[in-house]
Amino acid sequence: MDLTDPPRRPRGESIVPMINVVFLLLIFFLMTSRLAQPEPFEVIPPEAGLDAEAKSDALLYIDAEGRMHFDGNEGPAALAALAAAARADGTADGTVQLRADARLHATKLAKILRQLAAAGLSHAELVVRAQ
Repeated sequence: MDLTDPPRRPRGESIVPMINVVFLLLIFFLMTSRLAQPEPFEVIPPEAGLDAEAKSDALLYIDAEGRMHFDGNEGPAALAALAAAARADGTADGTVQLRADARLHATKLAKILRQLAAAGLSHAELVVRAQ
């Protein structure tokens, strides 16, 4: 009768450390990425010689007919939602980015700027394309 221990099989490599690394990378990319909402309608910004970075996160889309869109709201509801978001962020200066179409008439843009001022948004940055 043989009472010796049977020979041990060599243990395979564990994949647990590799799975841990994959999940850590996944978490890293999820935390560092910034998902952007698709644009509500196609907007072609006007061209300009300036190349400055925008300072505001609030983005108001305006198409060629003057239709406004902000965070799922259109028209006057977009202005109200934009003003509420600016108050919630605590931005004292009320800065907003305008992504207006190049075909938008200046008179319509001036009317929208007056509406923004009435809503308490005192600064507007127009998004443009570099020439």
